[in-house]
Amino acid sequence: SEIMTKAILCFLAVACLGAAATDPKEKEVLAAMDVYKNAMISRDGAALDRVLGSDLAYVHSGGQFETKANVIEGITKATTIIERLEFSGTTVRLYGNTALVWGRVDLWHSKTDFRHMNVLHVWVKGAQGWQMVSRQATKLAE
Repeated sequence: SEIMTKAILCFLAVACLGAAATDPKEKEVLAAMDVYKNAMISRDGAALDRVLGSDLAYVHSGGQFETKANVIEGITKATTIIERLEFSGTTVRLYGNTALVWGRVDLWHSKTDFRHMNVLHVWVKGAQGWQMVSRQATKLAE
């Protein structure tokens, strides 16, 4: 019937709009993730200083622990080279001014040295905006 068709179309329109709408905080967190990603690739210590929290706990897939200073030094002093960094399957969960962002991260140090990982990034929004306060990486099984 025409009424049923209109009701179904109305329902589908509302469902699609709801799926497309994202929380403004989620967009802000994803933008901060982009700043982080681009800073790592371009070796931008100033951008990393802005986006990484002062008490950062950064854990690599091999278990190494680094502080904010360690991460920035490694990136800016050429001890860590990142040629490519890709995020996929990213999920954001917001808890007030805290965001958990996890998903797959593919990282290439070179064409032959790469990592495929699941990574959890923890972000907190404070006076400096969104800053990463923790990262935990786990290598994917072969």
